[in-house]
Amino acid sequence: MSQRSRNLPAEERRAVTVEAVVALAASTNPSEITTAAIAKQMQLTQGALFRHFPSKEAIWQAVMEWVAERLLTVIDRAATGIDSPLGAMRAMFLAHVDFVAEHPGVPRMMFGELQRSGTTGAKKMVQVLMSGYRTRLRAKVEEGKAQGELLSTLDTDAAATLFIGSIQGLIMQSLLAGDVEQMRRDAPGSFTIYRRGIEARHDD
Repeated sequence: MSQRSRNLPAEERRAVTVEAVVALAASTNPSEITTAAIAKQMQLTQGALFRHFPSKEAIWQAVMEWVAERLLTVIDRAATGIDSPLGAMRAMFLAHVDFVAEHPGVPRMMFGELQRSGTTGAKKMVQVLMSGYRTRLRAKVEEGKAQGELLSTLDTDAAATLFIGSIQGLIMQSLLAGDVEQMRRDAPGSFTIYRRGIEARHDD
């Protein structure tokens, strides 16, 4: 066990644990990540790990809380200062893809949690994340309709669903190809196609 790991304050230790899980999930099936593997990644004993988390489920919930907070902060920051709702949506789209490219273990964990039967703290956090994300997207779509950027007849909920679905499609194809950077390369063109389906005026 390293001296630094042994002496970390409780909150920092929890943060380092979350980062360790996200790093492991980038190359390991999340369902196969054990507390022993997490402790090894952190150069700790399992006993030391459980002094900060009562169970593996508590670790997973903390990870999903971290994901929700970070991703929503990323898209909020990306949209800040952009007057055009459509421009803000493009910035959010690209920022989301960048976030996943930097943390490829995140979608693995999220998809895994959503496939689990029953209700868990981690699964609830994924649902909270998606709800907060949709709320932000619906607001941008409504702003776009009010400003004449987007079709006045546009189905707001469908537009939000397609926005998220387009990103999820990019992520899945990138993971299947084993090329994380593929999603970054394909994101601008994908958003252009999405934009042309919802904007009120077209260049072509």
